[in-house]
Amino acid sequence: MAQPGTLRVAVVGTGRMGADHVRRIQGVTSGARVTAVVDVDAERAKAVAAGIDGCTPYTDPAAAMAAADVDAVLIASPGPAHEAALLTAFAHDLPVLCEKPLTPDAASALRVLEAEQSLGRRRVQVGFMRRYDAEYLKLKALLDSGQLGRPLLLHHRHRNVASPPGWRSEMLVNDSVVHEMDVTRWLLGQEIRAVTVLRPAPSANAPDGMQDPQFVVFETDGGAVVDVEIFVNCGFGYQVQAEAVCERGTARIGDGHAMVTNMAGRWGGTIAQDYLDRFADAYDREVQAWVDATRRGEVTGPSVWDGYAAAAVSEAGVRALEQGGRAEVELVERPPLYR
Repeated sequence: MAQPGTLRVAVVGTGRMGADHVRRIQGVTSGARVTAVVDVDAERAKAVAAGIDGCTPYTDPAAAMAAADVDAVLIASPGPAHEAALLTAFAHDLPVLCEKPLTPDAASALRVLEAEQSLGRRRVQVGFMRRYDAEYLKLKALLDSGQLGRPLLLHHRHRNVASPPGWRSEMLVNDSVVHEMDVTRWLLGQEIRAVTVLRPAPSANAPDGMQDPQFVVFETDGGAVVDVEIFVNCGFGYQVQAEAVCERGTARIGDGHAMVTNMAGRWGGTIAQDYLDRFADAYDREVQAWVDATRRGEVTGPSVWDGYAAAAVSEAGVRALEQGGRAEVELVERPPLYR
C-alpha cells in the first residue's frame, strides 16, 4: 500500500518508454508509486500491472483517471493519443507529466494550451528530459552566468545507431531534432523564428527513400544561429553533443569521455547505444522533479507553451525539408500564464 503523502500515478501507455517509467517510479523515484497502467493492448497492461502490488490495468485512460486511487498521470502513449488524454486529465484536475511530443502538430498543441489556460494554472510538465541532464544543466548555468558573453552560435550533433522500422525523412525533424528545438530555446532563452534544412547525399546505410543525414539551421529572435547535424543511421552509437560559441569563449558538452581506458595496445571508451542509456540519469531527475513538485502542489519544468513552440518549429522544419529554402515559424503571442 502507498505511504501517506505518496503520489499515486497512472501511467498511460506501457510500450518501451512507458514500461521504463513504470520501472523508474517503482524502483528509483521516491514519494510515488504506480497504481494504474493503461494500454490499448489489454494483455500488455495486465502483464505490467501483475508485477506491482495494488496496480490496476485499464484499456481506457478516462477510466484510470476517474479511479479513486489516482492522484497524477504520466502520459507515454503515442503522440496522436495525447490530446484526448490531456483534456481528460484537465477534466479531473490531475497533474500530468506528458512525454514529448505534447501533441503531433501545432493546431492540437494550441488547443491543449487554450484548455490549460482556461483552468487558470499549469497542470502539465512536458517530457523534454535533456533539461535535466547534468551536462546540459552545467551548460545552461554557464550561459546564464554571462561569463562567456552573449551566445552567437550553437552547434548540435545528434546521432543514432539506426532508425526504427518505418521511419520517414520528416520524422528526423519531428521525432529527433525536436529535442534540439527545445534545448536551444531553453539554453538561449530565445524563440526560434525560422528553419532551413539542407540535404546532403543520403548515407548508404539509410533506408530507401530516407534523407539521412540532414543539416538543420535555426534562426532565433535574439540573433543567434544554430545548426543541427541529425544522422539517425550512423551505425556506431548514440551521440548527443552541443557547443556554444559566445563572445568571450566556447563551451562543449557530450563528448562522453568520463572514463578513458588504456589496455592491450589501445585506448578509448564506450559509446552509448540508445537514448535510454545516454539519458538514464536525466529521466530519473525529470520524474523525481515532477513528483516532488506535484507533492508540493506545484508544476515546474517544460510547459505546454514549450510543447506548442516545439510543434510549431517542427512544422516549419518539415516545410523547409519538403519545399526547400527557409521556412518561418508561426507562433501565437505567448500567454501570461507561460511567461
